[in-house]
Amino acid sequence: MRRLVSIAMTAVMLASLVACGGSKTASNVTAAASNESAAAGTADASMKDMKVGFIFLHDENSTYDLNFINAAKEATENLGIPSENVVFKTNVPEGQECYDTAAELADSGCKYVFADSFGHEDFMIQAAKEFPDVTFAHATGTKAHTEGLKNYQNAFASIYEGRYLAGVAAGMKLNEMIKDGKITEDGAKIGYVGAYTYAEVISGYTSFFLGARSECPSATMEVTFTGSWYDETAEKEAANKLINDHCVLISQHADSMGAPTACEAAGVPNVSYNGSTESVAPNTFLVSSRINWAPYFEESIKACAEGKSFDKDWTGTLSTNSILLTDVNTKVAAEGTQAKLDSVKAELEAGKLHVFDTSTFTVDGKKLDSYKADVDTDPQYEKDTEAISDGYFHESEYRSAPYFDLQIDGITLLDTNFG
Repeated sequence: MRRLVSIAMTAVMLASLVACGGSKTASNVTAAASNESAAAGTADASMKDMKVGFIFLHDENSTYDLNFINAAKEATENLGIPSENVVFKTNVPEGQECYDTAAELADSGCKYVFADSFGHEDFMIQAAKEFPDVTFAHATGTKAHTEGLKNYQNAFASIYEGRYLAGVAAGMKLNEMIKDGKITEDGAKIGYVGAYTYAEVISGYTSFFLGARSECPSATMEVTFTGSWYDETAEKEAANKLINDHCVLISQHADSMGAPTACEAAGVPNVSYNGSTESVAPNTFLVSSRINWAPYFEESIKACAEGKSFDKDWTGTLSTNSILLTDVNTKVAAEGTQAKLDSVKAELEAGKLHVFDTSTFTVDGKKLDSYKADVDTDPQYEKDTEAISDGYFHESEYRSAPYFDLQIDGITLLDTNFG
């Protein structure tokens, strides 16, 4: 039935010369947000009949998914897509359910279908092969640049730069704590709650640590993993474990309020991810970095609606406004933090500063001049790309999704049971 619907959709779209087709009917529609006012008189004609679907691993209770949800609402409103043509599917697991949901959205007339979690990728590719006239887009994936499908694309952003900036704020806080006599210089130990041992997480905690150590050279870090992107109990327990092990500042690559609430209860400063957690940690929240997905959604959906080609492996940057920090919580942050962040951001944008400058870290006591990274993620091409040149590791330049997987000195992994 799905293939018959797809064939019918193809005929309709060939007639209208639109490259990613569908119809206008749908079931189980959850509108993104009322956007008729934005559509009126401002949207391109191609957007009036545009229908899009979004697949989320969790729901708005996850900071990760909420960040995507808000961006999807913003982008579709800016584009002038009628609210009834925006479909949200939440709590879709990284399994066959993803394919079923993607196929359902295509069957219902969505011309553009997006999924937000790493484990969704193979199922999105499966759907893309079955519905060649629908554009399937996926965040954090690694296969679009080698898969060869015209209707499948990956997207990510240089979030390691945002994490580095957040790390700078953390390092300044550590210096303040040392100055005030709250900790000793050799007691500047950071704790980090990670989800999995994927390169994305490694890149994230390493860039955060390098940012912190650029301000506080004595900083060290311990990382523990929960084996889940979203598990409030496990994340809270992980944060408490790190605090009990004398970590004096906590950050995370995990999606619940578990770690921030643990930090608030213990009075330990925390740097969150994907948005402010000040509502649950007003006395300890410092700052947060996040990817702003709205620019990508607007560009990608517009290209789909107009039948134009689009980058199969899109990377957002500071210059595309794809990397953002929350407002600094001045109640917690060290004096001068915002001014420092503005200065460092300007250096990053100008290319005067590189997060993974190999002069700033060692691996097993040695400076690296060369490193083959696994960019193509195909076993026969394992460690296929030279990632270090001009004195730094070129993260997210050869592929949008992170591939920095080095374990640098100064960071201790407490467990590696997940990955």
